[in-house]
Amino acid sequence: MEQHLLLWEEVLLKVILEITLKSLYGLYIKKMKIKVCGLSNSIEVEICVSLDVNYCGFILNYPKSHRYISFELARTLTKIDKKVSKYVGVLVSPTQEELKKFSELDLDYFQLYGDYSNETLIKIKQIYKKSIISSLQVKKKSDVEKYKNIEIGSDIVLWDSSGYEESVSWNYNWIRPISLKVPKMVAGNITIDKLNDLVGIADIVDVSGALETNKVKDINKIKKFTAEIKKISHEN
Repeated sequence: MEQHLLLWEEVLLKVILEITLKSLYGLYIKKMKIKVCGLSNSIEVEICVSLDVNYCGFILNYPKSHRYISFELARTLTKIDKKVSKYVGVLVSPTQEELKKFSELDLDYFQLYGDYSNETLIKIKQIYKKSIISSLQVKKKSDVEKYKNIEIGSDIVLWDSSGYEESVSWNYNWIRPISLKVPKMVAGNITIDKLNDLVGIADIVDVSGALETNKVKDINKIKKFTAEIKKISHEN
């Protein structure tokens, strides 16, 4: 009888230890999040919201991109109930007039491309009441270090490829050693087969081209990609 009790106690201790370790592990391992960028119609937005996509991106002032949308369309799309998703306005070197104009939209974030300082970013946040995703374009390894100039004024730091309208790969491992107080986002030819390699490198993946067929968002690809993100997050 005593032997059976000892065995049960041993099993119980192992279960308690496993639960404790998993709980502690969960405190340090962040779930990978996703931003789907370049949304251009209500069906795309509604699908992303229904899938709990963390960030929905809209190209607002860069007409060279086939994903660019007008201000009027952006106003319509950002009125869609976002539920738990966040809406992101992507802006390339915007003027003060553009910042003021786009601040009227129901956006949670401005994603800014351009040359900024911490001071400038903080002022933009204060004036326009938007959180900031600061975008750094990476051509060479030394480019990743530019985050030091904008980390304090940013709510998320994005390392992207050097092309605006064209997705280009770069060595994501360059940012692996970087530790930030804000989330790390990566973009640049991110495909579904690369997601496992990004665990431990990025908190958020920013995807667009991999979710398109003939330059149009493919709903099935969006569903498959988001399902893979959730699977990887659960496994890790």
